[in-house]
Parts: sequence; C-alpha cells; structure tokens
Amino acid sequence: MAALSGDNFGEGSAPQIKRPALSWGVKIRKKLKAPFLGKFRPLVGQCCHQCTPESVGRKLFQNIPWLGFQNLLYIKETHTRYRGWLVRRVCCVLFICSRNVDSGPVGDRLLRICSTDRVKQVLTPQSSVKECGEEASRILTLTETFQSATLIRLVGWFLLRFFSLMFCSVQVNLSQMAALHRATELNIPLVYVYIRQGAVDQALISLTLLCHNLKLPYSIYPAPVHNSWLRVILQKLGVIFLPDHAATEQEAESHSLYSPVMTSLVGKLLKAGESLSVGVCEESGYGGQWLARIRQAVAEGLVPDVSVVPVGISYDCHPSCQSMQPQPGMLSVLRFVLSLLSADERGGVRIHFAQAFSLKEMCDSGKCRVDGQRPLQDLLLPAALHNRMDNIFGQKDISWLLPSTFLPELSHTERQQSTAVTLHLMYSVTSSMAVMSTSVVSCLLLNKHRRGVRVSVLCADLCWLIEELLFRRCDVGFGGSLVSVVFHALSVLRPHLLMAAAPPSGEPIVTARLDPHTLLTLSRHSQLLTHIFITEAVGACAVSALLCEVAGCGGGEMEFDVALGQEELTEKSLQLTHLLPAGYIPPCQTAYSFAVDTVDSMVRCGILIMEEVHRDTPVCDFWKRQGVFSWTASDDPELSSDSDCEKQDTRSYKLSQPSECPELLFFLCSLLSAQLRALCWAIESLDLLPFPLTEAACVTQLHTHLRNKAQLDKVHYESSSMKLVRTSLRTLTDFGVLTADRQSEAVYLEISPLFLQAENKHKVFQFVSQFLNSGQRENARLCTALGLVTK
Repeated sequence: MAALSGDNFGEGSAPQIKRPALSWGVKIRKKLKAPFLGKFRPLVGQCCHQCTPESVGRKLFQNIPWLGFQNLLYIKETHTRYRGWLVRRVCCVLFICSRNVDSGPVGDRLLRICSTDRVKQVLTPQSSVKECGEEASRILTLTETFQSATLIRLVGWFLLRFFSLMFCSVQVNLSQMAALHRATELNIPLVYVYIRQGAVDQALISLTLLCHNLKLPYSIYPAPVHNSWLRVILQKLGVIFLPDHAATEQEAESHSLYSPVMTSLVGKLLKAGESLSVGVCEESGYGGQWLARIRQAVAEGLVPDVSVVPVGISYDCHPSCQSMQPQPGMLSVLRFVLSLLSADERGGVRIHFAQAFSLKEMCDSGKCRVDGQRPLQDLLLPAALHNRMDNIFGQKDISWLLPSTFLPELSHTERQQSTAVTLHLMYSVTSSMAVMSTSVVSCLLLNKHRRGVRVSVLCADLCWLIEELLFRRCDVGFGGSLVSVVFHALSVLRPHLLMAAAPPSGEPIVTARLDPHTLLTLSRHSQLLTHIFITEAVGACAVSALLCEVAGCGGGEMEFDVALGQEELTEKSLQLTHLLPAGYIPPCQTAYSFAVDTVDSMVRCGILIMEEVHRDTPVCDFWKRQGVFSWTASDDPELSSDSDCEKQDTRSYKLSQPSECPELLFFLCSLLSAQLRALCWAIESLDLLPFPLTEAACVTQLHTHLRNKAQLDKVHYESSSMKLVRTSLRTLTDFGVLTADRQSEAVYLEISPLFLQAENKHKVFQFVSQFLNSGQRENARLCTALGLVTK
C-alpha cells in the first residue's frame, strides 16, 4: 500500500510512493491534518454481544499488545533460520518450506460416507461407487479431496510470487492473528466465512493461514472444474468443487445424491478436526447451504462445537476478472491468469480476521432467529397501493437465502435457524472489512463531486469522511499524510479519471469519466461506504421523501418551514428499510428499532433539529397524563426499553438551516440512489419483457433493458450493473409484482395479475421513486428553497 508512514505496518510495508512536489500540496498539508491512524486503531471484528455473550467473555482480543501490520508478500532472510548471501535469494523458498502443514490421507472416508443413513437412502440398493451411475460416481469422487503438504508448499510459493505481481501489498493485522492462534488452542474446528468478491478470495485466506502456521482449511469452491489436471491439483489442495454435470450451485444441489453426500462429507471433516472455508454470495445467499450443513453437524452431535471466524477482505482495486472460475482448457486458464496480471493499477489488500465465536452458542441462545417474518408484499403492498401503514410494522421474510430446494431434509425450524446464521454472518463479514482509500475517493467522486472537484477540496472531504468512519469504529486500510493517501488513491483509479490543471495555481481538478466501466467500478468501490452509513442514508431518504410529499400536497413552490412528525419519519424509514437487500441492517435488531435509529441519526448529523413544543402544563404532569410513568408487568427485558417514553411523547423535527446541511443530506441520499434507480428502471422495463421467462433469461433481458436505460440517461450507468439487476428482480418477486412458478426444469417468472393493471404498477413505481427523486431530481429546487443559490 502506498504512503504508510505514520502507521505501524511492521516489516514489509509497501514502498512509499513519492509525494507530489507541488505548491498546492504544501498548502493542503498546512491547512489540513489527517486523523491519527497510528497505534490506536479501532478494534473491529468483535463478536455479537447479544447472540454470543459467552464468546465475548473468552476475551481473545484482550491483553494482546499492538503488533502492527505485516505485508505477507515481503519475505526476507530474517523470516528464516538462516543468514547469508544465498539465503537472501532463496528466502521465500526457505520460508515456505518451514511452514507447518498438517495433512492426512483420505483413508476410508468414502466408505464411511456411503455408510451414513442419509447416503444409504439414496444409494440403495447399490453398495459401491462402481455400481452407481456415472453421474453418481463423479459426485462420490468429490469426497476424495485431501491436503498434500508438498503441493501446498509449492502452491504457497507460487501464490507469493503471483500476488506480488498482482498487488503492491497484502496486509494482515498481527494482533488479530495472535487472537486466532488463541482460538486454535480451544481444540475446536474453525470455519472461516467470507463474502465472495472474486476468484482470489480463498487463495488469500489460505496463504495468510499458511504464512502464520495455522491449519489450512478445506475450501468450498463454488464452480465446476472441467480440466482433469486442474481437478487433480485442487483435490490435493483440499478444495471441494462442483461436479462436472452442474454449471451452478443450484443445479448441483438439485441432484438427489449431491446434498446428502456433501452433508456427510462436512460432518466427517469436522469430526476429524479439520477446518473449513465457506464463501457466501451477497446477492443470492448461495453458500448458506454449507453453513446449514455445519450447523447440522453440530446439532447431530458429530462435533461438540465449531468456532466461526468472519473474514473481511478489502481491495484497493478489485481483481479485473470477476468470474468465479477459469474456463476449461489450458489456453483459457492462461488467459484467466493474464487477465489478473495485466491490470495497470496495483492496489493493496487488507485482510481482517474477526473474533471467533461459538456456533452452538449462537444457535442455542435463541437470539439469532428469523421466526415470525412476513412476506414483503404483506408489509408494503397496502402502503404502496392504498396508503395504509398498519402492516409495515413487521420483519421481512428472507427465506430465499436458503431455498427449499437446498437441503430438503431440513425442518422448517432448522431452515429458519440456518437462514438466521447466514444473515448474521453476512453482516459480520461486511462489518469486519476495512475501508480502502480508493473506496473513500470513489464515494466522494460518485456521490458528492460528480462534476469534478479540486484536489484541495477532495482532501478536505476525505479528512471529514475518515473522521466519520473512525467515529463509527470502522478501520481503514491506509495511513500516512493526507496528500499521500489521496495521491495513492488517484494513482490506482487513474484509468477511470480525468485530471486537468486549474489556472493560475495549477491545482489539479479531478472528475470521473462518464463511461459505463468507470461508473460501475467506482460504484463497486464505494459499496462498503453504503453499508457503513446505511442508518444515515435511510434517514436522509426518509426526510427528503417527506419534504417532497409536503411540497406535492401543497402544490406550487416548495415550503420547507414545516414540522416533520416523528411517526411519519419512522414510517418512511421503515418502508425503505424493507426495500433494502439482506445484510444491510444488524441481524439482531428489528426493522422498527432500526427505523427509529435512523431518525435519531438525522439529529446527530445536524440535518434535523427537534422542534420546541410549548405546553401549558408542566412536563412531569404531561408525562404522567400520557402514561409514561407506567411500568409493564413483564420481566422480559426485550419488552421494556427506554424507547417506551418516546412512543408516548411524539416529537416533531424541522430541517436545520446551516449551509452544510443540504449538501450532507444530498450526499447521504445518493448512497442509495443507484439501488433505488435500478429498481425504478426495472419496474418501467417490465412491459418490455416477453413473460413468462425463466429466471436466468429474465435476468439477462432485464440487464439489457437497464443498460439501454443507462445509455439514454448518459449519467447513471452504475444503476445497470448485473448485481443490481439480480437484487431488483429479487425485490420485485418478494413485492408480489412477479410470481415464481417452480417447475421441474426451471423457475418461470411472470407478472402478477394484480400488476397487469397499469395503475397498480405506477403506484409501486411512485412508492419506490419517492425515496429517489427527493435526493436527485429535486436537488436544485431544494438548494433554491434553502437559499443556497439565487433563483
């Protein structure tokens, strides 16, 4: 990583990037001072105090001195037991050879798996692999994976060389690694969970564990591998991949033999004390079926407990190839490797290993659950079609995270518990990720300075945003002087930026290129900031939606000298909260309490101020008359909270008048604008799709229509990404706009009869767009009304 002076990154920090010798750089250093990012960094990755209080009590992170950071790619002779001229040239080989690799033979694992009850029910009356069909034999041979110590060391050396060409550094927190060593002393199998971002995520985790003498996990690789020699190598590295006949996880799970065999394999591996590594897809929730299998192994007593370790991986520059696997064939594999190495920008990587927690404790505590949920159409359709708010107070159903086609033997309660665990881990992993400098700069260029900005202003905003991140106890993946951090981020993002010198000072002006690839890349970089500021973003959208609603009712010129009721703000926030994808709000918090927090966050940000209420009676008499001093007879601490007083004493708020308030309001609104705009475009495009369509065909055709919308818009290309297409399609299905007909060969989507009427479709469009238009289309009118610009 660049410019790490001022941060204790230990030995092997990335080489310093030369600071720009410009007069404006000297002025910035004199005027601005970056937040201190040295020894006292936020402690991230602590486990949930509500779901796993006993795991918190283990204090794995406590009494560990600050050990700084280490660059895994920087190996020198001091990392070996030898010294000398020759050692300095082969130190990487000597270092890898000295690593401990626990490997064991496969033995009779396949026989033991075939003897389990769940596999016997499928294999009967066959008794051996040879007597099964060819397709079943290929599935059973997937269980023969093992770890070869020699091959692991060879691949470890290759990965060090490979990543040194691909990244400028791979930084790990040594204090977190010390806590992970403590977790291994409990003699409980470890399960590493991460969010799938690219093809190298798992390799980075395995390399980190290898370099720190930790047991390498058996990895779940969610892709088919057709090349025979590559399959042999991966099986000797402990990789579990999809069978040949399946192109996707959904297709593999639909096979009657695959699910029981994989469930038995997971149980046998955990029983043998092996570790596992599981990636979860943020869009579809795929990967959650493996967490369900791990929970099943604990529930059946195959292993007493499992320690789960969320792993957050942050990239300065995401790998250029987003495919989860190379295509079959030697030539395609070479092209795949070259695509990763051909990128002009070489950013850094930060890996955070969060605190290990007990899976058994999480499941037994009863705090992590998703029971009592209702379909999204039950929660929002009355509000969208009839403006009725009585049904919005509930929890949204997210059963699609673990569909019924996956692990059909699970009961309803077990499926709900596994879904809750998956949702909790998705949030935990995201919360453990460090914010990189490219993420902060991309967020500012995309959501605040879309028309360009001077570097001095960019540095000031960067300083402000870093302070906000540290205030929220989020770690950042950089350090050093402010100018150096900005210079590094701009150098990594250089292919996506336009820069010009502004006379007479010569200070650079930076703006993003208005092309699809650039805006999609910047949007992906800034996605983590949306997760961090989600409370403020939802609150800002609710505030601006209410302001526009008041203006629409009154007609004519917009009037902002109005009071916004707490109840109305909470309802708007709750509506938008239900529209959010899974993994954004804390899993142990109800949607209603999150909506209440969004209103409070607007006051903390200075966007809203509480309106003074003049009463004739004393406050104490008013509270007594309203019943605030009455106590509930229940002993349940969840039912009695400090918010009871707030429910009785309804408050109202006004928009504050400082000049920075509207700018901050629009910035927070724009964090969710890409998702909301994609959903609006998807609703508009429904009439153009030839329903009924298979789910895959619907995604493809809807993506085409969204790209056409973006071409006509010529500005908001970030709303046409494939990820947002899938998310929008999921929301429309949950909303009841689309109905899913699951047939034997595929899932077919069709417009619901209720929404064949253009009026109902328009109402849903207006319901969604109310949160978007207020922050985008009304931007100029809001500024005019608040006196920021003259008419």
